[in-house]
Order: sequence, then structure tokens, then C-alpha cells
Amino acid sequence: MQLDKADLGILRLLQENARSSFDVLAAEVGLSSSAVLRRVKRLESEGLIKGYRAVINAEAAGIGLMAYVNVRLEKQVGAAQVGPKEMFQASVQSWPEVVECVSLTGEMDFLLRVAVRDMNHFSRFISDKVLHHESVRDCRSSFVMEWVKENNGLPLEEA
Repeated sequence: MQLDKADLGILRLLQENARSSFDVLAAEVGLSSSAVLRRVKRLESEGLIKGYRAVINAEAAGIGLMAYVNVRLEKQVGAAQVGPKEMFQASVQSWPEVVECVSLTGEMDFLLRVAVRDMNHFSRFISDKVLHHESVRDCRSSFVMEWVKENNGLPLEEA
């Protein structure tokens, strides 16, 4: 899909504030509101815009601890029909504490971003879910001390 300057401008603005009106977007990118509406609908239908979310203040919502957990899997799990990677990926989907999970190259297989109330919650999560999972070989955790830069969206620029 080819994105022109107006498309990129719309995407940048929506990343900053997804609640911007079409009139505001139009004024910023130099198009009419109806043209911006058509472009946004096209960007949504083509899958470039995957959805819209509110940014929640974790601390105010009772999430007092954020951690990154590196997970290494066993290479094979018994006589299971499904491989360890697939088993782990399926389990992660049901763990609400995991807010992001990516598959990695290198020494570890997955990186989880985990949001929990406190250290007790984290300890139970690791013991009862992660380390209890039959495909997990080991894990290593790091805790967020301070957010230096939060997700500000993708760096969208013209090619």
C-alpha cells in the first residue's frame, strides 16, 4: 500500500490523539473533512489502522509493578502433538497479566511485558503460570523502575 503525505499525517495525528475529530485532522493535513473520513475508512479497511485504545494510567488502575520476563522453552515436551512454542503461545493468550508477548531470536524464546498489582502478585504469576507451564525451561525477570520513554507510536515518514 502506498501512503502519501496526507495519509502519513493522518496516521501521525491519530497516534497522538485517536479522538481527534475529522475537522481537526482535515485542518492539520490540508484536506476536507469528508476526504479525511474516506482516507481513515480506507486505512482501517486495509488493516493499517488496527484499532483505537485509551491509554490507562497503570498506577491509578491498581497496577503497581511492571516487569519484563524473558522465557526460554524446552525444545521438546514429551510426546505432545503440539510443539512447546505453540503450547506456550496458546497459554499466554489466557494470562491477563501479560500485556505484550513477542517471540525472539537469540538465547531466549519470548519476552513478556507483565503488569501486576505488586510483588506478591508477580511471584504467584511466575510460580503458578510461567514456571508451572510444561514447555518453560527457565525465565529471567527485570522490573521497570521508571518509564523514560513510553510508546509514542511508530515513526511514520515518507519514503
